[in-house]
Parts: sequence; structure tokens; C-alpha cells
Amino acid sequence: MRYAVPISGGKIAVHFGHCSHFALFDVDEATMAIMGKEIVPSPGHEPGLLPAWLADEGVSVVVAGGMGSRAQGLFTESRIQVVVGISQGDPEAAVLDHIKGTLATGDNLCDH
Repeated sequence: MRYAVPISGGKIAVHFGHCSHFALFDVDEATMAIMGKEIVPSPGHEPGLLPAWLADEGVSVVVAGGMGSRAQGLFTESRIQVVVGISQGDPEAAVLDHIKGTLATGDNLCDH
């Protein structure tokens, strides 16, 4: 399973589409452990670009602070789970918490 977390300055970006990079985590579901991590630059912010790009990268789950409803719909169409409302700053800790079922979520931090 592959997770994508939008980041800026090494922390989870508040707004999904305006991140500078994505942290991609390869997770072994059987052991609930992160097997690999890669930081890649965001290809930019254009309508529909990021959901298609992350689907091509093999992402199964996106963990973000906030995301617009259109992007969420595009991820759903691509069978990618979206988890929003993350206020925690550490992307790796957020993925580990999600794997364990202990990730705290709040309101979607995106207002569109």
C-alpha cells in the first residue's frame, strides 16, 4: 500500500494543492510498518493534475490537512482513500497513526 502526504517545509501542508512536495510512503499492511519513503516535488497545481499523477504513482491513501471537494471527488473516482483534517505536522507519524487506526482528524482545513 502506498500513502501520499502533501508537505511544505517538511511538515504536512495545510492545503493539499499548494504543497511543495509529496512524501510517498510504502507500507506493509501485514506488519503495519513503513518499508520505504520518498520525497518528490509536486508537479504543480492545476485542476485534476494531482489526483491523476498520484494514481499513476500507485497511491492508495492520501493524508492531508485540507483538500477541496473537487479533488476529493477525483480521488474517489480513482479509488484512492482521502483522509483530511490532519493537524499533526509530522508526515511519517501521521501515516503510522493511520496504519494503527489512531490518527486524529478534525475539520477539513481547506475552505473550497
